[in-house]
Amino acid sequence: MLLWSLLVIFAPLSEEADWLTLEAPSVVFEGDSLDLMCQKKKDWWKIQTIMYYKDGKQLQFPDKVSRVSIPRAALSDSGQYSCSATARKYFISKSESSRSVGIEVLELFPRPVLTVSSFWPTEGSPVTLTCETRPSPQRSNVQLRFCFFREGKALGSGWSSSPELRVPAMWTEDSGSYWCQAETATLTVRKQSLQSQIHVQRVPVSNVSLEIWAPRGPVIEGGNLVLLCSVARGTGNITFSWHREATRTSVGRKTQHSLSAELEVPAVQEGDAGRYYCRADNGHDPVQSQMLSVHVRSPVSHPVLTLREPGPQAVVGNVVELHCEAHRGSPPILYRFYHENVTLGNISAPSGGGVSFNLSLTAEHSGNYSCEADNGLGAQRSEVVPLNVTGCCDCGRNHVTARVLGTLCGGLSFIAAALLCYYWSHKIAGGRSAPQAPRDASGANPQESTQAGSLPDTEELQPDYVNVGPVDVDVVYSQVWSIQPPEDSANTGRTILENQDSHVIYSDVKETYPLEKLGGRTPTRMEQH
Repeated sequence: MLLWSLLVIFAPLSEEADWLTLEAPSVVFEGDSLDLMCQKKKDWWKIQTIMYYKDGKQLQFPDKVSRVSIPRAALSDSGQYSCSATARKYFISKSESSRSVGIEVLELFPRPVLTVSSFWPTEGSPVTLTCETRPSPQRSNVQLRFCFFREGKALGSGWSSSPELRVPAMWTEDSGSYWCQAETATLTVRKQSLQSQIHVQRVPVSNVSLEIWAPRGPVIEGGNLVLLCSVARGTGNITFSWHREATRTSVGRKTQHSLSAELEVPAVQEGDAGRYYCRADNGHDPVQSQMLSVHVRSPVSHPVLTLREPGPQAVVGNVVELHCEAHRGSPPILYRFYHENVTLGNISAPSGGGVSFNLSLTAEHSGNYSCEADNGLGAQRSEVVPLNVTGCCDCGRNHVTARVLGTLCGGLSFIAAALLCYYWSHKIAGGRSAPQAPRDASGANPQESTQAGSLPDTEELQPDYVNVGPVDVDVVYSQVWSIQPPEDSANTGRTILENQDSHVIYSDVKETYPLEKLGGRTPTRMEQH
């Protein structure tokens, strides 16, 4: 009896066909949920355990669940599915398997393909990456988004709805392995492209040049000097270095992703002037620029004005040298000279140094003098130097005084000579002896005799007195003639005087009455004149 029971328990139930069935969709898309349900016929048998199989291999699901699900189906989930179950009725147990069901998982969108505008770009050139794929026509409404990667790092802003990514400039360090990914907006399906290698080519630097970039105009002492080193071509990180010819040492160095770089020298001094050059290197042989001469101009200092006089004092008529010199300042320098802030003149010094301005002094040149130096970087004025021109006013007064004194002396000398003539003629006339009387024909009235006769010629006139007086007495006159003028005395006297030697001094001396004619009395006032 027991043996029969065991045979019944393990006896196959083949006679009950399709007692156990598997319900499953025959077609699903990637990312969809794949539901499996194992069912038995309605009878008194009670399911004890259920197992699911795919292509003959048991799937890992709970053994007492009649309905299972694969939440995100993948292409790999396609295959033959079936289920099996053990059942029990009273004391009898049995095992039954379903028929196999084929399930196909359809591709929602194909695997993306990464395309590159250039797999061998030149440094600095742009590159466009494209992730090519599209949803199945049966699911054309599916939204996709994309992301690009280089060496495992996302590029750009990450995930985007655009299947393209443009890299504006590629550099040598951008070389590497690139790929892209595409996924649904619901994040149910994600696919990755194959990796592609991009090799960025470097361009050697060429046509290196050096110039003064800023500030514009001359380099002024104390200002900033900016040297710009640039290349016409060259890619990647370029190392720029600046050098001074005199020392052959580097005065600056920069490495950057650009075709130019600046070197700023703050508070430049005159000692910074000289010849400079720069070099550029991006991994190939360094290239050097031509020499650039840097001239540093310095403003003029306050000039010094010096007055160089020929003597201890400035006198009218002297020439004074005004020397102006600025001890510092780049040439050319223009000097201006001032007298009481009025411009006297200007002189240029093309090579620097000082200049001189000569001034012939007059009475008006007394006052304050100054000079100004200007080389285009700001004019500077000297200290004021005073000048006192002496002798100008005294000299005029002395000349007037001398002339007045000369006139007075001349007049006094003439009067003295006339008085002496009168005195000596009177003295000699009174002391003449008798033998001199016959010279006058009339004797008693010489005036009438003279008027009666004709005047002798000038050549026949004989001097009445020649060097009269003792030897030790100063000679007042050399020759004196005693002439009685006729009635036309004015004309006759003029004629005689005009015919005499110009070296002889003539004077009309009125003769006084001799004492003997007056009978020893004192002449009256009328007679004296």
